[in-house]
Amino acid sequence: MRVFCATAPLCLTLTAASAQTASQSPPSTQPAFAFEVVSIHMVAPYSEDEIRRGLGDFPWSTFPTSRFFAHHLTLKMLIGLAYGVDQKYIQGGPDWLDSQAYDIEAKVEGERQLTYEQIKPLLQHLLEQRLEVATHRVTKMFPGYALIVAKGGEKLQPAKGDTRPHANIFSNRLQAQHMDLDHFVEILSHPIGYPVVDKTGITGNFDFDLSYAPANDPGSPLPSLFTALQEQLGLKLETQKVPVEMLVIDHADKIPTEN
Repeated sequence: MRVFCATAPLCLTLTAASAQTASQSPPSTQPAFAFEVVSIHMVAPYSEDEIRRGLGDFPWSTFPTSRFFAHHLTLKMLIGLAYGVDQKYIQGGPDWLDSQAYDIEAKVEGERQLTYEQIKPLLQHLLEQRLEVATHRVTKMFPGYALIVAKGGEKLQPAKGDTRPHANIFSNRLQAQHMDLDHFVEILSHPIGYPVVDKTGITGNFDFDLSYAPANDPGSPLPSLFTALQEQLGLKLETQKVPVEMLVIDHADKIPTEN
């Protein structure tokens, strides 16, 4: 299965087919493109009061871009963004991984407009060079769900136009455009709260618009997410264990090398 990163634009990682396998992640080779100018600084964490007052946003670049930035992200968030892994599937590392924040400003050589997938190896290389980040991957079995076709058949809407795949998740709604089922389950795993694999056997790109009751809102007139899937999309979730690839942090320096 693939894992969708909640804190980044369509952060993807393809997991291994078997469980409990491990592979060492060698240092990344020099990417095809490079950051021409890079600045990385440690910044003080926001206080709990500041976060309550709305000062705790964690912005980063939209894509495509020739200028990548990440403001006030912890190293764990940066690693999730760089390696395309949901933070809940990142293990190990120093005890400050979730607390020490950083600001990054980087410009790509020339004015190339790079996608998120093209930026990822640049960001990996940056973290490996400036913070000595070293990782390896291990695949484990987790409780999750398989997405299958419900009785009565699927009710999917073929994608319209040639828009780039994208998605939005709200407390009571999930929208995705021009997306196949492999990527849709990555997004679906977040409101579900567990990993989801696609076992529908359906190919092609679709537009999704799913409305459901917010979590912990029994008074909502909307159906539960599980019921909404069946009624609105003709799809069903079955409980099963699924393979999920974990990213293990072997080493990271707190203080970056000089800019």
